[in-house]
Amino acid sequence: MIREIERQPVNGLGMLILLPLLLVGTGVLFVFELIGAIHGERSALVPIGIGVAFLVIVILHFGFLEVNPNEARVLQLFGGYRGSVRKPGLGWTNPFYSKGRVSLRTRNFESSKLKVNDNQGNPIEIAAVVVWRVVDSAEAMFQVDDYSNFVHVQSEAALRNLATSYPYDQHEDGEVALRSHTVEIADRLKVEIQARLAQAGVEVMEARISHLAYAPEIASAMLQRQQASAIIAARQKIVEGAVGMVEMALQGLSRNKIVELDEERKAAMVSNLLVVLCGERGTQPVLNTGSLYT
Repeated sequence: MIREIERQPVNGLGMLILLPLLLVGTGVLFVFELIGAIHGERSALVPIGIGVAFLVIVILHFGFLEVNPNEARVLQLFGGYRGSVRKPGLGWTNPFYSKGRVSLRTRNFESSKLKVNDNQGNPIEIAAVVVWRVVDSAEAMFQVDDYSNFVHVQSEAALRNLATSYPYDQHEDGEVALRSHTVEIADRLKVEIQARLAQAGVEVMEARISHLAYAPEIASAMLQRQQASAIIAARQKIVEGAVGMVEMALQGLSRNKIVELDEERKAAMVSNLLVVLCGERGTQPVLNTGSLYT
């Protein structure tokens, strides 16, 4: 594993002043040599020295390094990693270094809508938004071929794996489902993506589901199933409430000694109360003008 080594370059402003001065000094020497040549005073070594000086100054100009905010410059020398510069500004390094750029800015992307099966075999459509950034420029540059594409591919692979591990809907109490436990699913998705991207020097800041639906071919059937489940749950609540009210009514009649009912009359009263309390439509009252039992 190649880890990032932070380097501090030479002050670029100082070199920006020094190199023009060297260039001017070399130019003055060239003028003096030209004047000497006109007067017949020539030395063979002076032109060679001036040419070498010009060549050195030109080469030194390639050492300037500009680093933007939230950016790293990766330094290489003949294929070997020599460090990374993170400090923004103008610097100067070995002119023979190659200087690759790696953005450290926060990025995000939304995956395409993936069609997968949940852990119960139901085809669903799912997509996610991933927020990420590079934290190790050396790993991002050398451990993977294209770290941006690597993030996209591995994030979609992690999303597929997550979708196949959980059901779309919750069918049992305590069961983690994609639709009902969005916070837990987002946390687990972030952990799984981070595990896949650690080798690329990438930190996952946030990952969340952006689209979740049944596949079109079963959407209608699953909607009917959801509606049926909702109706059953509502009926259960109604029945539980009705039973409690009936029990409260019988206990109140017995406690206050308003009327004494035998078991058959109690059963009839319970039946009538349940019909009234559980019916979908309003009931028609019947007035008994006879005795209690007729």
